[in-house]
Amino acid sequence: MVEGLIPRIGLALAIGLLVGLERGWRERDAPEGSRTAGIRTFGISGLLGGIFGALATEQGGHFIFAAGFLGFAVAFAWFKMREARHDEDFSVTGVVSALAVFALGGLAVAGDYRAAAAGGAGLAAMLASREVLHKLLKRLTWIELRSALVLSVMTAIGLPLIPDRAIDPWGGFNPWDIWFFTVLSAAISFMGYIAVRLFGSARGLLISGLSGALVSSTAVTASFGHKARSGESALPLAGVASLAAVVSLLRVMGLAMVLAPSVLPQIAPVLLAAVVVFALVGNLLMVRGLAPSAQAVSARNPFELVPLLVFAMLFALTATGGAALVAHVGNDSLIVVSALSGTFDVDVAVLSALRATSHGLPAEIISRAVLAAAAANAAGRLFVAVLSSGVAAYWVPLGVASVLAVSAGTAVHYAVG
Repeated sequence: MVEGLIPRIGLALAIGLLVGLERGWRERDAPEGSRTAGIRTFGISGLLGGIFGALATEQGGHFIFAAGFLGFAVAFAWFKMREARHDEDFSVTGVVSALAVFALGGLAVAGDYRAAAAGGAGLAAMLASREVLHKLLKRLTWIELRSALVLSVMTAIGLPLIPDRAIDPWGGFNPWDIWFFTVLSAAISFMGYIAVRLFGSARGLLISGLSGALVSSTAVTASFGHKARSGESALPLAGVASLAAVVSLLRVMGLAMVLAPSVLPQIAPVLLAAVVVFALVGNLLMVRGLAPSAQAVSARNPFELVPLLVFAMLFALTATGGAALVAHVGNDSLIVVSALSGTFDVDVAVLSALRATSHGLPAEIISRAVLAAAAANAAGRLFVAVLSSGVAAYWVPLGVASVLAVSAGTAVHYAVG
């Protein structure tokens, strides 16, 4: 007998009611009795699946559940076909949803009830997200869809095929690690890019700058520098460039939280101090500047093949060079490598430093390397601002913000440490 049968049967019913709630709400204005399935029918469907799952377990015959599923599918599809002919509707979502509810009900009783509960919640959420998903399809281009497919292939097919071991004498060049972190960084940026495409980046300077920083704060700084050179008001441009640095630092903390949680307590106070300074100065510059321009910053698709391969190459060189220096010079050399590599691409430096946790390096050294990369990236953004704009009214306020942020972070570092 299935252990805890009554709670499992209740879960099967709850799954059906949850999905039926969404289905019934969507068709709540339809006349009584004009629809094949609503909240009650879906609830009973989940309960029926649970009953057949219990019978199959009790009798030890899986054919019982298969026969019940087949009979339910035929009966439900027949009624749904009559409704579809009457309404001239060609959607099969209702039929597939009912079959999924029946199967999840059986899983809740005869299998992993936690997986069944998660599946039911996911099914209801997907059904409720119809408008969002349809909007997504309308807004996405073929290039973006192809990028998502490439990401899936590189993750699900590429990673299992890549050897997961170091192939250099210093233990720094692990092909699996390098590809995993490369895809991870590209995926984070790709999600930001998709958010820009869905919600739009033409609502003003602030939104376009922050959304562009999801891809690269350095690129935003350069783009706004060109705007300042062309004659646009420099103060609001410098303000949003400062706010883009906030996004970059938050990305660093997010990567540390996922990849090396032991390092986060040591870097979070320092980076948060810099975040506060960049945010305050950026907002002050925005308020004191002229009205923001409505022109958007075009966000580059971060999952293009060539930039991805360049990122992987830089990451591999940094990881291997850092491991070699650590082996021959000592742990402190990782800080120098991170500072150099983080000047124009903080993600490469931070990922390389966080990856060193697997080699047994002390968390204190890794945290200093991450902070050195963040500070060097602030200097790199200022250098890019000077070259791209040539306008003191743009790069001087950004430089002041950077100096104040680095000073605040340094003060917190020494105060805490």
